[in-house]
Amino acid sequence: VKRQAERMGYQPLAQAQAIRTGRSRAIGLVLQTDVEGAQRPFLANFLEGVTREASAAGWTLTVATSAGEDEMLRTLSRLVEERKADGFILPRTHANDARMQYLRDAGVPFVLYGRVRDPRDCAWFDMLGENAIRSATLRLVEHGHHRIGFVNGGLEYNFSHLRRAGYGEGLRDAGMELDEALIVDGAMTRVQGAEATMALLSRPAPPTAIVFAVDLAALGAYDVAEGTGLLIGRDLSVISYDGIPESRWVAPRLTTFSVDSRLAGAKLAELLIRRVRGADPESLRETAEAELQAGGSDGPPCLTSEEIAQRMAASAV
Repeated sequence: VKRQAERMGYQPLAQAQAIRTGRSRAIGLVLQTDVEGAQRPFLANFLEGVTREASAAGWTLTVATSAGEDEMLRTLSRLVEERKADGFILPRTHANDARMQYLRDAGVPFVLYGRVRDPRDCAWFDMLGENAIRSATLRLVEHGHHRIGFVNGGLEYNFSHLRRAGYGEGLRDAGMELDEALIVDGAMTRVQGAEATMALLSRPAPPTAIVFAVDLAALGAYDVAEGTGLLIGRDLSVISYDGIPESRWVAPRLTTFSVDSRLAGAKLAELLIRRVRGADPESLRETAEAELQAGGSDGPPCLTSEEIAQRMAASAV
């Protein structure tokens, strides 16, 4: 029968297989649309990685969108009830992720792009952003900076807590104390990054260098520099994380830690398929390191903290 089927070019009907096996051989992905820049840093390359890996295994990708957490949960529920996907990839995990809780309670397989506070029964692939932020902090110390600020992402995201920990670890490794006055949380966009940069540089003793948790926020530092007469890379050093295309378009080019989003997408698809096929989720946990892309946005300090404060005061007059 198999030989005859091969000679006839027979291919089984996916819908019929789904009825018999209870599986659609589809990966589910619900993208959030109500948060500016939530998917931009990785989406195109990420989807390419997912679809290539899925196609190689004979699977497809089901993509939906939602605006807000309530709609996200309703969309997940609908896809589960309609059997549109056998399992889900959950990108940009929250510290306490309602999507994960829903799927775990419903017994639906999932893989996290990131980590969470409660790791029970969780599979994931994640970039070690905390290691990158630690390295960024130490790189600035090696340049000769003694006051290094940190602009963090939104605290609802688990990566922000990890990257803040990496910043603190870098300071401790350099024998420096963490100054809470040099930390601003909640910057996920260019506008928020500019506001955070202004807040830091307006301190009585401002930093001479700033580490940003995300590239979009780091681009805001360029806007502040232009408005205050400071030169990025000379008067103020900046290092960030993500490797988005915009980081290569500014002058000087942003020094950032780049994420291989194609690899991430492919690994998540691979792990999810293994999870759907019965693998223990806690055996499906992998991480990778981000890669430094050196630009011209960081270097030895040319101004002291006091001189930056004077420049800021003069620009405000």
